Amino acid sequence: MPKLILAIDQGTTSSRAIVFDGALKPKATAQKEFRQYYPAPGWVEHDPEEIWDSVLSTCRVAVKKAKAKAADIAALGITNQRETVVLWERKSGRPLHKAIVWQDRRTAEICASLKGRGLEGTFTAKTGLLLDPYFSGTKLAWLLDTIKGARARAEAGELCFGTIDSFLIWRLTGGKVHATDATNASRTLLFNIHTGEWDDELLRLLNIPRALLPEVKDCAADFGVTEKRLLGAAIPIRGVAGDQHAALIGQACFAPGMMKSTYGTGCFAMLNTGGTAVASKNRLLTTIAYQLNGKRVYALEGAIFIAGAAVQWLRDGLGLLKKASESGALAKAADAAQQVYLVPAFVGLGAPYWNPEARGAIFGLTRGTTRKELARAALEAVCYQTSDLLDAMKKDWPHGSQTILRVDGGMTASDWTMQALADILAAPVDRPQVLETTALGAAYLAGLQAGLAPAPEAYGKRWRREKQFKPKMKAEARAKKLAGWAEAVRKLQA
Repeated sequence: MPKLILAIDQGTTSSRAIVFDGALKPKATAQKEFRQYYPAPGWVEHDPEEIWDSVLSTCRVAVKKAKAKAADIAALGITNQRETVVLWERKSGRPLHKAIVWQDRRTAEICASLKGRGLEGTFTAKTGLLLDPYFSGTKLAWLLDTIKGARARAEAGELCFGTIDSFLIWRLTGGKVHATDATNASRTLLFNIHTGEWDDELLRLLNIPRALLPEVKDCAADFGVTEKRLLGAAIPIRGVAGDQHAALIGQACFAPGMMKSTYGTGCFAMLNTGGTAVASKNRLLTTIAYQLNGKRVYALEGAIFIAGAAVQWLRDGLGLLKKASESGALAKAADAAQQVYLVPAFVGLGAPYWNPEARGAIFGLTRGTTRKELARAALEAVCYQTSDLLDAMKKDWPHGSQTILRVDGGMTASDWTMQALADILAAPVDRPQVLETTALGAAYLAGLQAGLAPAPEAYGKRWRREKQFKPKMKAEARAKKLAGWAEAVRKLQA
């Protein structure tokens, strides 16, 4: 019997495919970046065909690097950048427009209009979300309003809407399956997280035809099988979750009060609140953490739009770095006397501020400021924003005030950044042995459904820490740094 699991990790800047063995240890990885499109200020798009090509090619390469054949793969799991929207033809599978990325702010006016009508409370009560361009629903409404004839075609059942997972499932199964999972559905502004169904009132408010929508399944479920011609064998698709939810699962945060924070393009902190959907009083999001066997588990989430993307900006936008990995060494060598703050609101501010109109700024520049201080400011900005999220979470969920933070994502490879994070948070930070926890979560879900992985409690006992970072900074120095950050954010929004 085949024992390998293939995980697709479709991210914001690249697609990865990782082959895991039966013990959920990675055997081979392939990764491919794809182009980012910026057609207007605050607008971000991807080409769905480029995403599809990157996914297919990395899957083939990863299987080959694992010295395996497609027939050796028992199950496939998918995790994806959330909230990014694709609209395609049901008959041909052809996208009608470039994908509108989660970072995109073009629907700010739609959100403002809905707020002006006093409707944010309705959306929040049902979805746990705020009216912000970040989420999928207003992006879909914009596409239907903008593409000539799209709404009529949607009402006639000729079009499909989906987040990236749905688009990939559609393509992988040759158009036989139009589905998503509960976690991705919970990020659309269209899904009632309490009833577990698409909500007719929300669909009416955004003028979204129900015929567009995918079927919603558990995170571990039957999502069809891949067409044999694509990878060389028909592989069952058995696990799907949005990237942050998959990371929570990969980090084995199955008990209420457990918390993880993922540092990729953005930063997303998620706190398991069990079977209780905690209504945030501090501008956090309430979301479905995961759904297994029809049972929903909830989480509080704080979203930071720009984390690793700030380092990418230093590298690609300003040319101050040759490689993103240089940032830690530069930060370590920075002048401690200079207090430079980068507020990376390139696409607005996320939680707990939710200011879509804010734009990035740098404070504290002097004639002596060099790329070292800018690198430190970019990395510290991630720490400060995480601190803002944790403060809000402690107010909403006081039971988790002593929670140790489990971290993952590309930025966690930097010891300097993780130590800075522990210092700013005044709390321990645990880095796991497997940093690619997003893909691991997808692999676990697929393995669970395929009968290859243990139940959550047993899986949690397998989790291993690679290193713990303990806070070393004195309270006075920490308070000074945080006060400077708070002042910078205040000035930005003044």
